[in-house]
Amino acid sequence: MGASRDPSKAGGSVPYGLQRRGFRIIPVNPYADELFGERVYRSLSEVKDKVDIVDVFRPSADAPAIAREAAAIGAGALWLQLNIRSEEARRIAEAAGMDYVEDECTAVIGALYQVNRPDSV
Repeated sequence: MGASRDPSKAGGSVPYGLQRRGFRIIPVNPYADELFGERVYRSLSEVKDKVDIVDVFRPSADAPAIAREAAAIGAGALWLQLNIRSEEARRIAEAAGMDYVEDECTAVIGALYQVNRPDSV
């Protein structure tokens, strides 16, 4: 959530970096039609494919609503990027059986542990 058209923002550079590591990115942004060479969805509810991780680049105040959307589509995990924290989002995610991470960057963790999609190496 919060994929950005601006490559200098985390919402632009992090998804791009994950894509380069072999992960499929399904961007969600109400103001774009295509990002990272992928169709952009206006909301999580529009995404019909299975979603493993909802990677959040929105303010902490938006996290509970995003957690509810992620739970509604059966996402496997909710990941709040650096400086994004929400006890309410944590409760929603855990009640839905989702894994939950907050205040961590997927790009940093991916690089630190050299995480690539197994079928992309």
